[in-house]
Amino acid sequence: MSATDVRVGIIGGGLMGRELAAALGRWPALIDHPVRPRLTAVCDIRPEALEWFRQIDTVTQLTTDYREMLASEEIDVVYVAVRHDLHESIYADVISAGKDLLAEKPFGIDAPAAETILRTCAEHPEVFVRCSSEMPYFPGAQLAYRTIASGELGRIVSVRSAFLHSSDLDVNKAINWKRQVATCGAAGVMNDLGLHAWHVPLRLGWAPRTVYADLENIVTERPGPDGAPVPCDTWDNAVLHCRVDSGDYSFPMTVETKRIDPGEKNTWLLEVVGMDGGVRFSTKNPKRVELFARVPLAGGTSEQSWQQIDAGSQSAWPTVTGGIFEFGFSDAILQMWACFLAERAGALGPRFATAHPSEAATTHRLAAAALQSHQEQRGVSLVAEPALA
Repeated sequence: MSATDVRVGIIGGGLMGRELAAALGRWPALIDHPVRPRLTAVCDIRPEALEWFRQIDTVTQLTTDYREMLASEEIDVVYVAVRHDLHESIYADVISAGKDLLAEKPFGIDAPAAETILRTCAEHPEVFVRCSSEMPYFPGAQLAYRTIASGELGRIVSVRSAFLHSSDLDVNKAINWKRQVATCGAAGVMNDLGLHAWHVPLRLGWAPRTVYADLENIVTERPGPDGAPVPCDTWDNAVLHCRVDSGDYSFPMTVETKRIDPGEKNTWLLEVVGMDGGVRFSTKNPKRVELFARVPLAGGTSEQSWQQIDAGSQSAWPTVTGGIFEFGFSDAILQMWACFLAERAGALGPRFATAHPSEAATTHRLAAAALQSHQEQRGVSLVAEPALA
């Protein structure tokens, strides 16, 4: 099929900016995608961060001022991966410049910032905006989502969704912007990792009625630039116990985000159990999907059973990779961008869409309720608010 060229710019040339550049280099792995993206510009305030991108021959603009990029007529779509305190101003500037946007979570440092970005979206309805969330694109996660959405599980009994890692297990790890309220936000780890754990539940319509939160700041100081200890004042771990309404019944849902979870490297997991079945998936064992059902036994009886299957390599958009092979994080980035650009082109079909700005804004309202719950040591009720975009 004939693909449409899309010119991409990156603001923030760090880890995730390089991941995107690598994903675009693997674009031919996608089968019959309607879009052919080309990375043409990169911005980072650190000139040394731009050096890595010189090896990409499609890049024609390297700049330390993102406004120079936004003024260019050679950019159609912008990906932004910067500190949370910079989201509001940069995202609004990208949208106001008429550039389509895939923005990093949490889509603003707090709820007011997210709402400002949503208002800017509403003022520019011609601009296509989504929020980055790649973990649901693992094939096992896609299978789990389809199983849940089908209604096969019957009445839901319990849900657990989590993003767990141990990046802060080393108490001597130097302070950085994710460990300070001024740059990460008062929600701490709920800002940093929250959308990872909330994307699928919110897509399924599981917005909580009540939240009871247990938050922990485990490492309260970290070495500063000169080695002297400085306050590390963000929440390291957050466990939210929620009650979700579903028709004529409700069920409990636990949502966890943890920077300090010994034994976990970087794990996304989802487990949903219903009266008629269950499903669970974790990136800790990325090929394995577990399905729960009652299996018939000889004599007309049955027994409960968790069964394991391998999910293979294929996710939302088909690729040339053999179905028996393994899937990884870089593949999830590729799949997320495939779905983002396909939806932008009106060609997504029934595939899993990237996170909507209103979903990202909802995570801020949930985080605010969690902060109130922890401070007051009680459950907090949430009132549904209409999306602004």
